[in-house]
Amino acid sequence: MSHTRAVSLMVLVTLLWSTAGVVSRHLEAAQSFEVTFWRSGFNALGLAIALTVLRGAALWRGLLRSPRAVWVSGVCWSVMFTAFMVALTMTRVANVLVTMAIGPLVTALFARLFLHHRLPARTWVAIAVAGAGIAWMFGHEVQAADARSLLGMAVALAVPLAAAVNFTVLQHISHGEVAGESQDMLPAVLIGAVLSALCTWPLAWPLQASAHDLVLLAGLGVFQLAAPCLLVVGLTRVLPAPEIALLGLLEVVFGVLWAWIGAGEAPGPTALTGGVLVLGALIGNELIALRSRTRA
Repeated sequence: MSHTRAVSLMVLVTLLWSTAGVVSRHLEAAQSFEVTFWRSGFNALGLAIALTVLRGAALWRGLLRSPRAVWVSGVCWSVMFTAFMVALTMTRVANVLVTMAIGPLVTALFARLFLHHRLPARTWVAIAVAGAGIAWMFGHEVQAADARSLLGMAVALAVPLAAAVNFTVLQHISHGEVAGESQDMLPAVLIGAVLSALCTWPLAWPLQASAHDLVLLAGLGVFQLAAPCLLVVGLTRVLPAPEIALLGLLEVVFGVLWAWIGAGEAPGPTALTGGVLVLGALIGNELIALRSRTRA
């Protein structure tokens, strides 16, 4: 896969991921942990079907015997799936997405510390500029937040931390940097979905979701989670972990836009200014990279 195609697919991934906030605002009765339970459950079902088609019966024979790296990644996916939806039920979509946007910086630091990867100067500059945009938005949101909203933002912090660990592990394994350690990491997404559903099941009672809610949550589980997460695992073979995390910032921009259009959560001038900085950093980074590859 070419780098350009991989970047295009990562943009598609962020577009699919970004729909969670606006869809959750149209739920009728499901709340908090029940939302997470149903979304993770439908995600697990979709992944089970897709991976059985791709891997056959061997998937289930080898699942419990998966190596440690697969289970570490699975736990990271579980934290990401769970914390994200719980945070969305506690605070505004923009607050959750802006909090998650520290991901590129944490991922870049992890890649440098644990994988000893040297990042191009352009990527560090892009992370710095995007970080400035995120800090601008974050400062405004914190000032206007109440106690419940602040708690939701604290829960959301678990997402970029788990994502940074996950992308670092996926990068390490996908590139086979240790002899004999190359593994099929797709089952890790299924493990994460099952763990998330099992952990939130006791907390989800009594189940109150209407048929309308179940349709929306099924859509989130399959199209907002299962499909893009499988794509991301494959993209770690082409894109460096920090670049994946940096492109993932588009979820912030898309998510705020969807919430504005579909749920009436209009972003203020501060959010718009920060969004422009984030987009400028992403576009600049990719244009410079494209120019460098063309010269080469």
